Order: sequence, then C-alpha cells, then structure tokens
Amino acid sequence: MDAIILLLHVLGATIWTGGHIVLVVVILPKVLRDRSPTRLLEFESVYEKIGMPALLIQVITGLWLVYHMIPDVFQWFDYTNPLTHPIMAKLILLLLTISIAAHARLRVIPALSENNLVVMAWHIVAVTTLSILFVVVGVSFRTGWLY
Repeated sequence: MDAIILLLHVLGATIWTGGHIVLVVVILPKVLRDRSPTRLLEFESVYEKIGMPALLIQVITGLWLVYHMIPDVFQWFDYTNPLTHPIMAKLILLLLTISIAAHARLRVIPALSENNLVVMAWHIVAVTTLSILFVVVGVSFRTGWLY
C-alpha cells in the first residue's frame, strides 16, 4: 500500500512541478512579452483542472507517508530528530505555497491586467521555485541530504 501511495505522491509532484516549470519557461515569457493576461488566464484555466488535484493528492499522500513513518504527529516537530527535518521543511514549503497561491488567487488574479502582470509573474516564479524545492526535499527522504 505504501508503494502505491508513494507512486501517487510522485505522480502528483510530477504534474504540479512540471506544469509550473512549463508555465515559467514557456508560457510566462510570451505573456510578459505580449503583455497578455488573457494568455496566462487561458493556461491557468486548463492547468488548474489537473494541477490543483495533483497538489491535493500530494498533500494527502504526503501526510499518509509521514504518518506511517512517524505515527505521533507531535514528533513531526521534534527538531532534535534528524528524520523530522525534511518533514518540517515540506510543511513550511506547503504553508508558503498556500500563502502565495491564496494571495495570487484572492488579490492579483481578480484584478489581473497588463499593469500587474509582473506582480503575477513573481508569484508564479515563487510557487515554481517552491515546487522544485518540494521535489528536492522529497528526494532527501531517500538520500538523507537534509538529515
């Protein structure tokens, strides 16, 4: 069962991170060059249908995997245990991602125009960077980089 959960977690990460990398590398430069909020909103409307479920799957499966590794939730925050370092890092990355995404969704996107495309671009770059860091921290569970 844990192997299936891990597979779902990795697939979710692939969709979430890959989609954001495509957004930053392919879509965003065109959006900024053409000053076209419409092009950005079109990508978002398509990607959100698979990106948000992928993020939700990552959160659920990530919590499942951590719970099976350390069943006592309070122990997840025991900084003296090196095994908890990547757990805490992932939780911090999740909180940052949620904060930035919520700000974009509630403040920036409703007023998206040619005038604030750069603000939206910074949000996109930040979430993409965080998603890549999620992958790095996830790999550290197997490699021990953060222990």
